[in-house]
Amino acid sequence: MGATMHDVARVAGVSIKTVSNVINDYPHVRPGTRDRVNEAIEQLDYRPNLSARGLRSGRTGVIGLAVPSLRENYFAELADEVIRAAEKRGLGVMVEQTSGEREAELRAVTGNRPRFLDGLLFSPVSLGQDDAEALAVDGPLVLLGERIFGGPTDHVTMHNTSSSQAAVEHLLEIGRRRIALVGADLHGRDEASSANLRLKGYLRALEQAGVPLDPALVRPTAMLRWNRAGGAAATHLMVREGVDFDAVFALNDTLGLGVLRALREEGLRVPDDVAVIGFDNIDESNYSVPSMSTVDTGRAEIAAIAVDRLIARINEKGERRPPETVKPAFRIVRRESTGFADTTTE
Repeated sequence: MGATMHDVARVAGVSIKTVSNVINDYPHVRPGTRDRVNEAIEQLDYRPNLSARGLRSGRTGVIGLAVPSLRENYFAELADEVIRAAEKRGLGVMVEQTSGEREAELRAVTGNRPRFLDGLLFSPVSLGQDDAEALAVDGPLVLLGERIFGGPTDHVTMHNTSSSQAAVEHLLEIGRRRIALVGADLHGRDEASSANLRLKGYLRALEQAGVPLDPALVRPTAMLRWNRAGGAAATHLMVREGVDFDAVFALNDTLGLGVLRALREEGLRVPDDVAVIGFDNIDESNYSVPSMSTVDTGRAEIAAIAVDRLIARINEKGERRPPETVKPAFRIVRRESTGFADTTTE
């Protein structure tokens, strides 16, 4: 038999009603009381009866998370953070993979499945700014990522441009001037894409440092895929074309891992010959050889804020407040690939 609400109330020294208020995120609970109840829930490994709660409240206690691909490290780790954040608030999470397909993304927000959820966190890649109206749905919805700005929903995203600028400035600070960028096309048309937003930060950093742009240093990947193979292929091609470079900014860590592999295969030392910095701070970047410097965009904070925003929308009564956009702070994580033996941050 699993723990019951009565057990949680007994351990926390509160009433069953108070436990219910905490589980349902009722706002008027004292912080100290809420902490005691949450500690008891964790101690007893209590799991609310979601179906019973739904019959009483009209809610299921389950939220949705729709992401492009769980094979991509960033989205897998984001899903993990969302699940952790939701569990702390007494919610379950149903994860859906859209594979980045437009029709699947539209179904995620307008199909039947959202009706069985209390709300949805949605990270699109195929929908763009022209699809903002598709987000005007009846149920609570919070947008993740950078595909659509100024839409009708709360939006939790990252400082793509300024954090990329900081990453390139880090390379400039350690004396690198021939800085390649892997993962973008100078002539990309989608201004709201992660690639173009991060490219903008790269270009801004070079301009402010008075370093002229060499188009040969900006390298897209095959089919614009940000994976290890793409990073490796772009790096091999630069070397074999005789392009002179002393640093690489990879637009995500997975690309960066491919870059590291290719540099080793080409006989180039990191960071002696070429310094490397990635983006996203996935777990694997701390365990690569050498460990990879990167941009930490605040993934855990993004997940927690998104869950809290969604809960606030679920609990909203009467007139809705205007949609808001939130961007957590980022930090540069310095590791061996840019010459730092120990992990440091700024």
